[in-house]
Amino acid sequence: MDVRGTAAPGFEAVRDAFVRNFEQRGDRGAAVAVYRHGRKVVDLWAGTRDVDGREPWAVDTVQVVRSAGKGIAAAVPLLLHQRGQIDLHAAVGTYWPEFKANGKERVLVRHLLAHRAGVPALDRPLTPEEAADGVSGPRAVAAQRPAWEPGTAHGYHAQTYSWLIGELVRRVTGRTVGRWVAEEIARPLGLDFWFGIPDDEAHRVGRIGPVEAPAAENTGALRVRPKRSVVDAYRDPESLTRRAFGAIDPLPDENDGGYRAAELPASNGTATARGLARCYAAMIGPVDGHRLFAPATLTLARTEESAGPDQVLVVNTRFGLGYMLHGPASPLLAPGSFGHPGRGGSLGFADPESGIAFGYVTNGLQKGVTADPRAQALVRAVRSVL
Repeated sequence: MDVRGTAAPGFEAVRDAFVRNFEQRGDRGAAVAVYRHGRKVVDLWAGTRDVDGREPWAVDTVQVVRSAGKGIAAAVPLLLHQRGQIDLHAAVGTYWPEFKANGKERVLVRHLLAHRAGVPALDRPLTPEEAADGVSGPRAVAAQRPAWEPGTAHGYHAQTYSWLIGELVRRVTGRTVGRWVAEEIARPLGLDFWFGIPDDEAHRVGRIGPVEAPAAENTGALRVRPKRSVVDAYRDPESLTRRAFGAIDPLPDENDGGYRAAELPASNGTATARGLARCYAAMIGPVDGHRLFAPATLTLARTEESAGPDQVLVVNTRFGLGYMLHGPASPLLAPGSFGHPGRGGSLGFADPESGIAFGYVTNGLQKGVTADPRAQALVRAVRSVL
């Protein structure tokens, strides 16, 4: 395996785990980056830029990272709160009056971030064209009746998170969430990260696609059979699980240029691994003179807001304000870590206590929502060198 990039002395175990991901865990093309205390210590890439191609992954290859982008989108309301532009305890309807319809008058901004708003699914799914038009999605979630009393339970808002967060940001700032991230986060930090890939960067995006994970006996990995309740939830077309993940129907072609150019922060962020890692590094400390979160904001991001049975994922999950927290369903580095995985493999997170920020991006999408074995192998390697 021709691995490019660097791993600083002491972080060789991460390179070794990265190589094994290709040899034993089915990676086709991937990159991993790690920052510690604001300094890049790992920056590696290997394989092909397209899951079904032969052209090598380049230093500037970017990929669709699916829900790993949710962690970057969540930073926007938190930064607006930090600047005094959003009150996290205010009703969403304060900023977006149409959202108060059908029993959502008491949905708070913090409920959106902690997946407690009760609108993970739509009575009528949107077409891919409607999902991307910037109007139909916000209109649909504003009219939707909640699946539970808002604030009383939590359930992963897999797709509707795009329109909930995106429209809130637009109402408060007058800018789309993609433009806000580009101007206020990505540009100052020099990040390769976009919601809505610009035309002049689109040539850098590789093709993603499903790949089968190798059998457990070939990898040495522990495989846990999903609980029957989880399997049933994903199979039942009427379940909240299927309806939440199917809020866009039919599923969009994630390799389509029009889809990549849309701003869907729940699902279509495009990034390099170093872009994810660098952004998380700036959440927990200075990076080349730039810092995103003040200490109080960092506390909000990783203080538990939701815990226990997830109405959508049908397992116990933990969320802070916008971020998954370390736990069995979403293992990160340590108890104080916060971040977000992308269904199929990608992962970004930070751990303030160790000063670690991590990004992993892949074009080979394996089954699983929150704990990809390739990402987990890399996280274990990072843990082993600390």
